[in-house]
Amino acid sequence: MGVSNVLALFGGVALFLFGMQLMGDGLKKVAGNKLELVLWKLSGTPLKGILLGTVVTAVIQSSSATSAMVVGFVNTGMMTVVQSISIVMGANIGTSITGWLLCLSLLGGKSGWLSLLSTDTISAVVAFIGIIWLMFSKKENKKNLGGIMLGFAVLMYGMKGMGEAVSPLKESTQFRSMLTMFDNPLLGILVGIAITALLQSNSASVGILQAISVTGAVTYSAAFPMIMGMGIGASIPVLLSAVGANRNAKRTALIYLLINVLGTAACTVLFYGINAFVKFPFMQDGKSIDMIGIAVMNTLYRVAAIILLSPFIRHLEKMTGIFLRKPETPQESETEPESEALTITPLEERFLENPVLALTQSREALLRMADLTEEHLYLSFGLLREYDADIAKQVLAAEDAADRYEDMLGTYLMKITGRALNHEQTLEISLYLHTVGDFERISDHSVNLQNVALEIHEKNVHFSPDALEELEVMTAALHKIVEMTFRAFRENDLDLACHVEPLEERIDSLCATAKLNHVARLQLQICTLSQGFVFNDIIGNFERIADHCSNIAVALVELHADSFDTHEYLNGIKSRQDTQFRELYEQYCEEFSFFS
Repeated sequence: MGVSNVLALFGGVALFLFGMQLMGDGLKKVAGNKLELVLWKLSGTPLKGILLGTVVTAVIQSSSATSAMVVGFVNTGMMTVVQSISIVMGANIGTSITGWLLCLSLLGGKSGWLSLLSTDTISAVVAFIGIIWLMFSKKENKKNLGGIMLGFAVLMYGMKGMGEAVSPLKESTQFRSMLTMFDNPLLGILVGIAITALLQSNSASVGILQAISVTGAVTYSAAFPMIMGMGIGASIPVLLSAVGANRNAKRTALIYLLINVLGTAACTVLFYGINAFVKFPFMQDGKSIDMIGIAVMNTLYRVAAIILLSPFIRHLEKMTGIFLRKPETPQESETEPESEALTITPLEERFLENPVLALTQSREALLRMADLTEEHLYLSFGLLREYDADIAKQVLAAEDAADRYEDMLGTYLMKITGRALNHEQTLEISLYLHTVGDFERISDHSVNLQNVALEIHEKNVHFSPDALEELEVMTAALHKIVEMTFRAFRENDLDLACHVEPLEERIDSLCATAKLNHVARLQLQICTLSQGFVFNDIIGNFERIADHCSNIAVALVELHADSFDTHEYLNGIKSRQDTQFRELYEQYCEEFSFFS
């Protein structure tokens, strides 16, 4: 095998790896980057997890990528360690699909019309169609399909190049002697680990083994341990993906290694133990294995390993807990644990490469922030009626958590904007950037109301019956607008969002009337000046909260109107005073009014 053959081999490997990446990227784009969301939402039972892990890995052509994504899910708390185990098991099966795809290179005849079925002809046609769609089609789906087809063609040409480069080795006795060393199971496993650790792809390692098999020098006894070792070597990129992650994410990465190590150990003992007594024919006399034989062996080994290990999912989880014990520090025992509602789970940086996942994770965090804000705003309303120091501390803690949410989400969303986004994703980011600030401002007003409640408590302020009645009416109206706004945002309910602006108008009217009434009471000396300051503080915060609710609802409506000109929207509905707006406004006037 001369220098030209070695260079041709390297060129074939390069084309093969590039084709795999190109095809995998195209497949992910065609799937809309939603396969990972399917993993997260539907992996409820072990069987579902295994099946979904298999399908997703078969599509994206990388068990390491699937497992690394699962590590990210666990790191953010979107998935449990137990859920992740079954998906990782499925990923180990799904990665064997590539071997079957490469067997297509065996298609075709040498002459006549059968030559039309040859790999060269098929690859040429696929490449030609793929490059036309990729370069000239204006439709995104066709461009993505073109990428898939071009990736497939490059993959096949790379496979052919590798096969032709190693073909001179058919007559090399030294090469055959070298491969027979791998008949030793331990040595074969170590070589398989080394190859995959170098290439960072189990599918690529198996593909190269299939290419070498055309020499006829690869035996069943050498291929089997190498295939098992390749599975272990694929754990390296998954383990690296967990660097800097939390303990549970590291446990998930360790699961990938454990499954392959334990699967290799179990299959080695069973297979070679049975072979010692039965003497499998294909393992005797240095019988050669071909591409299809490698694909069959790879799939059967992975399925057998998962069948053996699947009953022990809970035990695997416990093993990772033993290997990665949670350190106990004196500080942990001395400090009071943070409330679960106030715990801020960091947003997963790994998901930035997948905008769908990154935006889904951002929405989950924004909904947690909304829940926290709404709950503690209602608590601040209660403080105005009866002050409680413990509840006041909760309101202050929630405002601090809201600040952290705003900082975290704002930074993360800006990072997403630097990725390749479609139009809908760009609008979604705009919505979140608009609303996260409004949620945080509402939380600030909760603290303001808490401060007012503290002043009322410390100064023993008592309002007149008329002032109390007005506060009760305004509080009820504010409670309704907050409930409507937050529910509209959670459920993406546009009809409900359109009900917010008329109620915001009514609250503004109530606040203006209450201010005038309070001035009249001051002139009649029914209320004191100190009561007036406190009363106006409450009304001012009520107005601002209603304004922020309006901002959230308008942003939600404008997202679906494909625009973010909120001023134009507000001016439009107020100038038109359309029938729906007027009817809703009059309804709220009847529902919320002062009796005196």
